[in-house]
Amino acid sequence: MIEVKNLVKDYGGHLAVDHLSFTVEDGQIYGFLGPNGAGKSTTMNIMTGYLGATKGEVLIDGHNILEEPEQAKKCMGYLPEVPPLYTDMTVYEYLVFAAKLKKLPKDSIKASISEVMELVKIQDVKGRLIRNLSKGYRQRVGMAQAILGKPDVIILDEPTVGLDPKQIIEIRDMIRELGRKHTVILSSHILSEVSAVCDHIMIISHGKLIASDTPENLERQLEGSAGLELDVKGSRDDIMNLLMPISAITVSSALQEEGSPVCHLSLQTDRNALNQTEDIRETLFYMFAQNHMPILSMSTSRASLEEVFLELTEEDSMKDGDSLKDGDSLKDGDSLKDGDSLKDGDSLKDETLPKEQPDKEEEENNESDL
Repeated sequence: MIEVKNLVKDYGGHLAVDHLSFTVEDGQIYGFLGPNGAGKSTTMNIMTGYLGATKGEVLIDGHNILEEPEQAKKCMGYLPEVPPLYTDMTVYEYLVFAAKLKKLPKDSIKASISEVMELVKIQDVKGRLIRNLSKGYRQRVGMAQAILGKPDVIILDEPTVGLDPKQIIEIRDMIRELGRKHTVILSSHILSEVSAVCDHIMIISHGKLIASDTPENLERQLEGSAGLELDVKGSRDDIMNLLMPISAITVSSALQEEGSPVCHLSLQTDRNALNQTEDIRETLFYMFAQNHMPILSMSTSRASLEEVFLELTEEDSMKDGDSLKDGDSLKDGDSLKDGDSLKDGDSLKDETLPKEQPDKEEEENNESDL
C-alpha cells in the first residue's frame, strides 16, 4: 500500500504539488491522470525518493520514503519518463547491473533476468548494445529493470511517450499483465492510455487531486447532465412554453426552419433535479403526446470519460485563475531554493549516468553478427 499525506512541493512560491493526499490499495492498476504541467512527474519523483518534498510524507508499505529510503525502495520498481539506461552496455549486462544494485541473491540473478526478459519480450535482443535499440525496445528494457526482483509496487511515468501505435498496444498489454501480480501506478496525460488499462483513476490539476474513482463512476458524474436530441412536430413557441416550467431541463437550442412542421431540440438534463426513479424521456414523451405534439425522434448522449476530464480540469483552472497556468515555469531570474532539485517533469538526467564510451572492436563485431 502507498499512502501520500498532505504532500507539498513549492518552487519559489509556485506550488507544483499542493497539499496532495491519496491512498493506493494493493493489487490494482491506478492511473495518475492530468494535463501537462499538472504536477504528475513531480509527485512521482517524490514518491520514489528522487526528490524531496517541501512538506508532507510518502509511506510505502509503512516505510517513509525519506526516513527509510532503502526499505521503501525495496518495495518498488520505477520507470521514469526517460529510462535511465547505460547505452554502452548490452541489455543483459544492464539487467545484471540492475540486479546487483537491487541486491538480488547471486544465485537467483540469472533466473530473475530470464523471467523478466520473457515477460517484456526482449530475449531476442539481450546481446545487443542498448544504444542500438529502438525507443520501443529501450522502454521494454526500462520496464524489465523496474520489475526485476518482483517489487510489490511498480511506478510507470508516461511509459508510452514517443512510441508508435503498435508499441503502445504492446506496452499496454504488458501493464495489464503486471497488474495481475503487482500494484501498478501509471502516470499519463493521455486519457485513452489510462482508461484502457486502469482499475482506478486519480485526476490531478495544478498539483491538487480533483477526482479519484473508477472510470465507470467518473463517467457517471456527468450522467446527470446528459444530452437529449429531439425532433418534435409542433410550433417552436408552443414547445418552448411547455419546456420552460421543467427545472430539470435546459434548452441549448430550438431550431425550426420556416414552413417546417418539425422543431429540432437540443436539451441538457439535470438528473439531480429529478426524482431518483424518474426518467426525463418518459416525462417528455407523455407531455408532448398529451399536447398532440408527436416526438419523431429522440437520442441521448452519455458523458464520456474525456468530457469528465475536461470539465473537472477546466473547473479547477477557473478556480485557480490567479495562479500559474499549465506549462508555466519559474520566471527568468528565479532559482530553486537550497535543497530543491528537479522540476516538474524532470527525471534522471544524462549527467547522472557515465558518459558513453566508443564501442570496443569486439562489441562492434558482435553487433554486426546479429
